[in-house]
Amino acid sequence: MSSSTRVSSSTGLTDDASGAPRRTVPSPWRRTWLRFRRQRLGYWSLIILASLFVLSLLGEVLSNDRPLVVRYDRHYYFPIVKDYPETLFGGDFPARANYLDPYIRSRLEANGNFAVYPPNRFHYDTIDYFAAHPYPAPPTSSNWLGTDQYGRDVLARLLYGFRLSVSMALALTVSGVLIGVAAGAVQGFYGGRTDLIGQRLIEIWSAMPDLYLLIIFASIFEPTLWLLFILLSMFGWLVLSDYVRAEFLRNRSLDYVKAARTMGLSNGQIIWRHVLPNSLAPVITFLPFRMSAAILSLTSLDFLGLGAPPPTPSLGELLQEGKNNLDAWWISVSAFAALVVTLLLLTFIGDALRNALDTRSRGSAFGGAPR
Repeated sequence: MSSSTRVSSSTGLTDDASGAPRRTVPSPWRRTWLRFRRQRLGYWSLIILASLFVLSLLGEVLSNDRPLVVRYDRHYYFPIVKDYPETLFGGDFPARANYLDPYIRSRLEANGNFAVYPPNRFHYDTIDYFAAHPYPAPPTSSNWLGTDQYGRDVLARLLYGFRLSVSMALALTVSGVLIGVAAGAVQGFYGGRTDLIGQRLIEIWSAMPDLYLLIIFASIFEPTLWLLFILLSMFGWLVLSDYVRAEFLRNRSLDYVKAARTMGLSNGQIIWRHVLPNSLAPVITFLPFRMSAAILSLTSLDFLGLGAPPPTPSLGELLQEGKNNLDAWWISVSAFAALVVTLLLLTFIGDALRNALDTRSRGSAFGGAPR
């Protein structure tokens, strides 16, 4: 484009040297993004969910039982990244300093010393042995959402549990997309005997009771997050493979695939460069709902005691504690509210993506209704 031509990114209009506006057509993904932004509920749900996840990634800075910075005897220390013995701050024992101890806190606040604490002064596994209320304790000025049956701060476990749930859901979504797209692409593109054998194998695999397999493996092996990820990944790709297979079966008979074959492109080049980019609409629409299913699966397994090993924080473990302590309403209410808000945001994002990728709305270059 010459220097005498100007492009307006907000309107998509191009001014040539004569000053006459000339409309340029955005790329298909640009048009999809513009249509998604017009879905205000889904767009702001994405912003809110991404912001909450970024905040949860800063959990050690926002919620921790260690100070961020300590100035003691004219020296600076950083307990958030290094363990210091209690004797360094005037204590009697060489063990790791407990910064919730009133004596240690008084030493850090005397003689010009100071300590900068996180907004919430508890880690997810912190047990406050100096609390003034028995466990579980209702919300107070120090424990904003109360404590659970072991004396651990509910807000800290909620923050770290939300991070674990979303991180695991993202990992399961990525693995499900990779396996599902590969399986569906091979079946749909080659068809025939390959498709027939692949469908029979998928039907057999999908008929296996995944919950029973999880119970069996949990009784044989020590429960870990890696084991949980592997077991959930074994079944998380089945639904997506059917969508991708249907798209490949439809697209492989279109003219642009025949033209690519005529040009001498290999099957791998046709799949990667041509068929796959035109088959991504159901994959992208599927992502938020796959994340919702992963979060629900992880929460259900943690609620049943088959998920993450203790004391790993999770929303399902909080719901289980709320069930065991019905009088401690703040535990179940907090976990249930976090789960509902997360699933609602993902549902709104999924609906907005589905509307943005709807081919019936492609008559307008900028996401309007077709003429």
